[in-house]
Amino acid sequence: MPTDVHQHLWPPGFLALLRAREAPPRLDGWTLHLPGEAPFAVDPADHDIAARARLARADGLDLALVSLSSPLGIEDLPPAEAAPLLAAFHDGALDLPAPFGVWASVCLSAPAPDPDALRRELARGCAGLQLPATALLDAAGWARCAPLLDAAAALDKPLFVHPGAAPCTPGSPAWWPALVPYVQQLHAAWFAFRAVGRPRHPDLRVCFAALAGLAPLHGERLVARGGGGERGRVDCGVFYETSSYGTRAVDALVRAAGIDVVVSGSDRPYAAPVLPDLGAGAAIHALRTVNPARLLGPTQGAAR
Repeated sequence: MPTDVHQHLWPPGFLALLRAREAPPRLDGWTLHLPGEAPFAVDPADHDIAARARLARADGLDLALVSLSSPLGIEDLPPAEAAPLLAAFHDGALDLPAPFGVWASVCLSAPAPDPDALRRELARGCAGLQLPATALLDAAGWARCAPLLDAAAALDKPLFVHPGAAPCTPGSPAWWPALVPYVQQLHAAWFAFRAVGRPRHPDLRVCFAALAGLAPLHGERLVARGGGGERGRVDCGVFYETSSYGTRAVDALVRAAGIDVVVSGSDRPYAAPVLPDLGAGAAIHALRTVNPARLLGPTQGAAR
């Protein structure tokens, strides 16, 4: 089934709770306020469920996985604040019409992550676990999240690594977070996974958003600087989602990691889907259908 593994869509109950908040993250009408960032005008059409379902169908999708917007910072709110927002997001997203499915998110501010909360959401039909890259930047982060990753692996569910919160640098252009902190976060999380995450979780399937910040293209430098590994050796359980990248970057990633680990994602509504020109139609079929099925597992995640 043609799949987009990376979209965002805020259900009505989740929107209502964001509007009820007095501190960021909060919505004032359709203006989003985040800590350290300028107010952002949200387009209401971006979260019109019927319109987005029509758009997904027009894109030829049988499954579009929506995820909590980790840059909102909800996972890092105090548990009493995060819990109702997470519940509203999961309840609303699981109730979305076809072709939508959902990634599960968890509160990360408690003394220890709660794998039971994750198991409950996965049992309800979530496709896998999403974590912000900011939680996985180093060995300590992967160790702290290990109970969550063990729970996902035990249920044969994948991990989706998404950029986390990234307040704007004063004086920087609006595109700065997406091009600098997001890429840096994904870069660090990918190398930390290679160094400590994969040895600890040998069976976990992982998907990095935005081609992992193009981290796999640094394989030669990694070997040259003593990072080990062999040229041409690919971890077939690590996938790379394509949002905001086009033919040139996707082709380079395919040359570094192979086409079997690249999956189609758009990051709608923040970017439009791009189908890279990789020559044969079989390549697009791999990115949109074959590879997402391998990532999500035999149950096809939250497909309904």
